[in-house]
Amino acid sequence: MCAHVVVAEDDAKQADLVRRYLEHEGHDVVVVHDGPSALVELRRRPPDLLILDVMMPYIDGLDVCRIVRAEADLAALPVMMLTARSTEDDLLLGLDLGADDYLSKPFSPRELMARARSLLRRGGRTGGGMAAAAPDPVLRSGPLTVNPGRHEVWAHGRRIHCTPGEFRLLEVLASRPGQVFTRAQILERLHGIDRYITARTVDVHVMNLRKKIEEDPRNARRLLTVYGVGYKLVDEEPPADGEGDEPADDRRDARRGL
Repeated sequence: MCAHVVVAEDDAKQADLVRRYLEHEGHDVVVVHDGPSALVELRRRPPDLLILDVMMPYIDGLDVCRIVRAEADLAALPVMMLTARSTEDDLLLGLDLGADDYLSKPFSPRELMARARSLLRRGGRTGGGMAAAAPDPVLRSGPLTVNPGRHEVWAHGRRIHCTPGEFRLLEVLASRPGQVFTRAQILERLHGIDRYITARTVDVHVMNLRKKIEEDPRNARRLLTVYGVGYKLVDEEPPADGEGDEPADDRRDARRGL
């Protein structure tokens, strides 16, 4: 099954290059050149993937991404950002706003297509005529339910809108409740080997997820940090006097800089 892709890129030559590569793989592509046009097209016909340039006129890509994540019909849309900015702060800002991948210019068209295929698979679209894999079983951890087949997350009786990256992170942690995953292990499952992604990417996803699934994001009771190791998802809340995710000795040592 081929995918419907919106490319929002103000550079006409760059946009045409991306369009031709996507169409070569059989995808239906719509190209727009500014932020307002992107939003009109996304609302008119929500795509399977948005490839979004950061530097666009009228409304830039960062604001488009922020608006997309705030709209229920678009909140789970996979978003790949393209930008000439390549610092880690730029990367983390894009991810914090809900982008799922971040590709710096100039980029290889082959790398762009590999990442597009990966995002389409995570979003439930295989692309390129490939048959979709059988859905994984529903995963449950305490009040949290992760349904890979329907790409849905429920917490405390309400549906949670997650980006594909956030969804995949929850899927990994919910597959083995109580097990600690290192940042490297999580990154491998999220993105594979990727020179643009750092361990801080995982921290940004965790921070965003806590805002969505925790009753008090600043005092996480489900998605916990294991000091010096990584993260885990727990079925049962820790004792009320636990004061966070780490043993008291670890927290005291952390404050001392040990």
